[in-house]
Amino acid sequence: MSALPSTLPATSPVAETASRRPIRELPDELISQIAAGEVVERPASVVRELLDNALDAGARQITVRLSAGGVRLIAVEDDGAGLPREELPLALRRHATSKIASLGELETVGTMGFRGEALAAINAIAELSLQSRCAGADSAFALDGRTGELRPVARAIGTTVEVRELFFATPARRKFLKTDATELAHCLEAVRRHALARPDVGFAVWHDGRLVEQWRGAASRDQRLGDTLGADFVSQSVAVDHGAGAVRVSGRAGIPDAARSRADQQFFYVNGRFVRDKVLAHAARSAYEDVLHGQRQPVYALYLEIDPARVDVNVHPTKIEVRFRDGREVHQAVRHAIEDALAAPRAGEAVLPAEPFFKPRPLPASAGWSQPGMAFGAERGLGDAAAMWPVSRAGSLETPSAREGGAMPAEWLQRPAPTLPPAGVGAQPRADAPDASNATDAEAWPLGRALAQLQGVYILAENRQGLVIVDMHAAHERIVYERLKTQLDGAAIRSQPLLIPATFAATPQEVATAEACAAVLPALGLEITPFSQRTLAVRAVPATLADGDPVELARSVLAELGQHDASTVVQRAQNELLSTMACHGAVRANRKLTIDEMNALLRQMEATERSDQCNHGRPTWRQLSVRELDGLFMRGR
Repeated sequence: MSALPSTLPATSPVAETASRRPIRELPDELISQIAAGEVVERPASVVRELLDNALDAGARQITVRLSAGGVRLIAVEDDGAGLPREELPLALRRHATSKIASLGELETVGTMGFRGEALAAINAIAELSLQSRCAGADSAFALDGRTGELRPVARAIGTTVEVRELFFATPARRKFLKTDATELAHCLEAVRRHALARPDVGFAVWHDGRLVEQWRGAASRDQRLGDTLGADFVSQSVAVDHGAGAVRVSGRAGIPDAARSRADQQFFYVNGRFVRDKVLAHAARSAYEDVLHGQRQPVYALYLEIDPARVDVNVHPTKIEVRFRDGREVHQAVRHAIEDALAAPRAGEAVLPAEPFFKPRPLPASAGWSQPGMAFGAERGLGDAAAMWPVSRAGSLETPSAREGGAMPAEWLQRPAPTLPPAGVGAQPRADAPDASNATDAEAWPLGRALAQLQGVYILAENRQGLVIVDMHAAHERIVYERLKTQLDGAAIRSQPLLIPATFAATPQEVATAEACAAVLPALGLEITPFSQRTLAVRAVPATLADGDPVELARSVLAELGQHDASTVVQRAQNELLSTMACHGAVRANRKLTIDEMNALLRQMEATERSDQCNHGRPTWRQLSVRELDGLFMRGR
């Protein structure tokens, strides 16, 4: 080994390491500054910690005052219980807290704060002062964090914490802060997260003497969601309320049409605490897989309630990360909660518009039509999806070959549609339309009655609100897909054995995953077995993917199984296959439909889960109100 270069400065870290420095205790001030680096990243971190304390004190009104984005001043005033005079000095000591006193209380902590290091860390890097008065005290007392001076002051019951010149003691950290506007935006987001968790508490934010945000105490969570995230968030979301064992999920999940390009409106709370967790994020994304288009991000505000003993919040000093004792239980609860909320078709939820400018005359009696009871497309093989494809001896459906752009073979078109199962979750009722001559029944149909077909692609229908435009292929694709999922529930994907097994050099993790998931792989149509200690052999692949690269397929599936729950991976793979099958089986563009067939399709849409989006997340229908149509032609102006 070569010696250190002779030109190396004597004061360099390498030179000091080579000479070995003795082990010694760090001074208390440096310890606090190191701890502050974990707790305080920017002004918003201070706002978060002070709001936690205010809420733990039982505050009903909290006012946040900022200057220069929080760098010059952060003051948080509350009307909580306050602190007695003798406890004020203790509040600024490291690991001093009133929240917990034993390991048992730590494992079941129910307060927002509990570590007892936030105020001490902030005091180490800023000028902090504390004013507080509790019930029964003659006056409030103010504590100077630098000098420890304690003096009486005038104040109502509650607490005020002032933090000035953040990072003055660590100027290097201050250089990493962004502009005042950026830091203010982060502070506002910190307050917004707390406001969403506590609708009963009022919040006000002032910046440089100007009121920039205010949320008054709300009577309900939906009211606070509307005040905080906008009325559109509530109107374009569905209520979530699902209980599964020891886990309960509530809140609101945005409809697919409300998805955004960024994940900036995704709020998850665990026992009232805003968190970021991979299990929760993956569960939510999985629930939207069937209805979200491309890389769009869903919006939601979800509140998970669970026994505090089943979740560890003492994972990170910022308390924004959690760890669940049973992650699979939580994942399934969140996913099913969102899926159930999104499943119901929204066609029946359309609100009647305001009075139109122009009232059309009622249709003459000759305009009525009648429709015999029929399963949609039974005459042409578009009824029960099981009638579209032959069934193998193993009981799995076989995908049809794409003929004439995906059209079905003539012999399949002649098959009569069997009786469909009764209406219910995943079941499709017979499309027996009510007699359209009854105007009351016709007006009650959410998607209305069919009028015509446009360009062989769209169905035009009339309902009480106005005009409904339906993408017939997208709509029928969803109907077939949901029916296939019900029919194939729990069945395995048909596999195709390889004449010559495909071997590849596998990582230790891939080998371990293949062995651990040996019982799961056949459900995906895969057979992967060890060939040697470091080699795996792919012996069978899904029949529909027989022409693909078996090694690449095996690696991607094993990577997915290594990261997520096996049942979730199996369900996703099956759904992707069925989605492809449904796309081939759905009615194609330029297919001429009769009025009866159009109306039957509309009735099936009204009864099919998730029928507002096709399998790829695109909308299947749109509503134009009479008022919007009047506006296009300037009626009433």
